Amino acid sequence: MIDQLIPDPAGPVLVTGGYGTVGAEVARMAVAAGLPVLLTGRNPERGQALADELGGRVRAWDLASTTPFRAAVRAVVSAVNDPDDRVLRAAAHAGVPQVDITRWTARLQRAVTVATLARPTAPVLLSSGWMGGVTSLVAAALARELGGAERVETAVRWDMADRAGADSVEFMDRLGIDFEVVEEGRRRLAAPLTDVRTVRIDGDSVRVARIDTPEQYTLPLTLGTATAATRIGFSSPAATRMLLALRGAGFFRWADGDRWTRARRAVIHSPGNGGTARLRIDVAHRAETRAATVTDPAGQSHLTAAGGYLGLLRVLGADGSAAPSGVVFPEQHPDPAAAVRLLSGLGVRVDVERAGTADVRRTAV
Repeated sequence: MIDQLIPDPAGPVLVTGGYGTVGAEVARMAVAAGLPVLLTGRNPERGQALADELGGRVRAWDLASTTPFRAAVRAVVSAVNDPDDRVLRAAAHAGVPQVDITRWTARLQRAVTVATLARPTAPVLLSSGWMGGVTSLVAAALARELGGAERVETAVRWDMADRAGADSVEFMDRLGIDFEVVEEGRRRLAAPLTDVRTVRIDGDSVRVARIDTPEQYTLPLTLGTATAATRIGFSSPAATRMLLALRGAGFFRWADGDRWTRARRAVIHSPGNGGTARLRIDVAHRAETRAATVTDPAGQSHLTAAGGYLGLLRVLGADGSAAPSGVVFPEQHPDPAAAVRLLSGLGVRVDVERAGTADVRRTAV
């Protein structure tokens, strides 16, 4: 089985999972920017209406099937899990620019190795930090302003009314697995849903606890961050209390395994018709701090897609900076503040609080 992608600068942007919750949003953003799209997935008939809407095409590419895939494309955005690295390998070997927004930390670490061994001639942007790498970009922009980032702490308010795709749930369904973190320059294992804090996010007090996300792995490597922490809480305080109680009772450890998958995911997945994505990023360097609140009224899936779309512009060299080479992470952007400013055109608001010794100012980026 050999999947074959052929570089074509005039061809479409291939979006795997292109008619899914996040993939559809990425496809719409690409078409709005004048980029034709090719949508792929397991059941292409489900994506035909979207393809017709966007004036694009839809084809079958089932990543669990042995049927090989072949297409000529200008770039790839992976918006569906790529468990066997088929998309990653095909794009890297062909020299097709690619963005991947689907991997939890362990799979991202493997992707770094797979992509590096392929010696790609085109950029491979591994942008699976929270919300398609948006948090990493914002953290990098704040760090650039401060001259460094000894500490980066992200607090996410998960809106229970929002839409959530199956891949988002699989990303979060790791609450029984300890993960490595860096604190004060030292590595240790952290348990999910521990180290609880109460954080103000856009005027609301949100109780948040640790969760495994890729930026906690990448930021110490790229920004030299001595402490990187991401925590999550829910718009429903009762839901947060329930999850913390289940963690305290050991539910996520004894219910780890295929037999309990449906029960675990029912606890964390009850999607609604739409909500607002909100998160806060605090960066500290020496005696100064910056805090940014990111708000997307169109929800978490839209914000993740926005991160993927910014990644697409990055690998195509279409965001005002030259395209990178080889394997990169979103926070390695040469001008992260400029990338963050592009979010406003997608309906995403970023408010930055600048705190000095006696001064606090709020500005919209």
